[in-house]
Amino acid sequence: MRELLLYFLRLGTFGFGGPIALAGHMLHDLVEERRWFAPQDYAEGLALSQLSPGPLAAQLAKYLGWVRGGVAGATLVALAFIGPSFLMVLALSLLYVHYGGLPWIQAAFYGIGAAVIAVIARSAYKLARTTVRKDPVLIALFAISAVFTGWTEKEIIWIFFGCGVVALLAKAWPRSAAAAALVPLPWLFSGLHGPAAGELWRIGWYFTEAGAFVFGSGLAIVPFLHGGVVDQFHWLNERQFLDAVAVAMITPGPVVITVAFIGFLVAGYAGALVSAVGVFLPPYLIVILAAPHFRRWSANVKVKAFVAGVTAAAAGAIAGAAYVLGKRAIIDLPTAGICLATLALLIKARKIPEPLIIIAAGVVGFVFQHLLRMHGAAR
Repeated sequence: MRELLLYFLRLGTFGFGGPIALAGHMLHDLVEERRWFAPQDYAEGLALSQLSPGPLAAQLAKYLGWVRGGVAGATLVALAFIGPSFLMVLALSLLYVHYGGLPWIQAAFYGIGAAVIAVIARSAYKLARTTVRKDPVLIALFAISAVFTGWTEKEIIWIFFGCGVVALLAKAWPRSAAAAALVPLPWLFSGLHGPAAGELWRIGWYFTEAGAFVFGSGLAIVPFLHGGVVDQFHWLNERQFLDAVAVAMITPGPVVITVAFIGFLVAGYAGALVSAVGVFLPPYLIVILAAPHFRRWSANVKVKAFVAGVTAAAAGAIAGAAYVLGKRAIIDLPTAGICLATLALLIKARKIPEPLIIIAAGVVGFVFQHLLRMHGAAR
């Protein structure tokens, strides 16, 4: 168990490349090379991760921890895997709050925001390609979710459930007549606008909902968060929300760790902790409660059909979010150029890590803004 925890501590610290890449590392390192787990254990863990909400790589890590050491193993592995990225995001949050008003920070995020839009759009395409494929029902659900998210600029949980039910009825229901069941110090709570201890309950509940109902890619949480964080509760503005997504992308670990950044901006250290616990708690409970019984229902046609519908809706919501956020981030020709260049690199130069591309976009944005200020001063 100690060696397993050290492995996940390293993977959580240096593991870039997204959930599929991290899951691939686990297969190569833990199954093929070290033979700590049987292929059957890995396959079942991957299936459970795909069928449950939450970040795929973190779910798979927790399942493998459960196989090795039960509930205690799943808990310790979760802390080892998620902890490093949480601490990194906490450090970036501190810098952002203290230096966010400086021109060089704003200039860097000018380019980063445009690059993030390209990453989100690419993620929607990849998730749709792997889950929707050529299935007409799932294509329709993807399109409905995308249009709804882009039009309303919100993500409604019932759209996800509705898509799941439609897929269930269309794909699995006719095959069977059986029914399917469906202590506080002020600085701990201080965010961008001072102490916000009163927001902690709302933060905790909202991010717990996010952890319980977001399926698909890690970026599937972006449209869900946008509707609440920006439009409903007004915790952050559009620029700050894009910055939060960018921070999650340039750090290792699951993208949903962006909630820690958001929580810190709203309510300081306590907000970051409550947000992270909230978003990871439901997937954690699903793993430890479902793992003992998973083999019995993992192949259930109705379960797979429902999850396929929800995942199609998630892919559509990501596409809609790319449109919504793009309207705010792509504000001129340079940001449009950065976005298109990032998209081209993501498609053509697949070996370049996404965090490196996003950081490069920040450098380009910083240089452009500096040149623009010099030109303005010369005039």
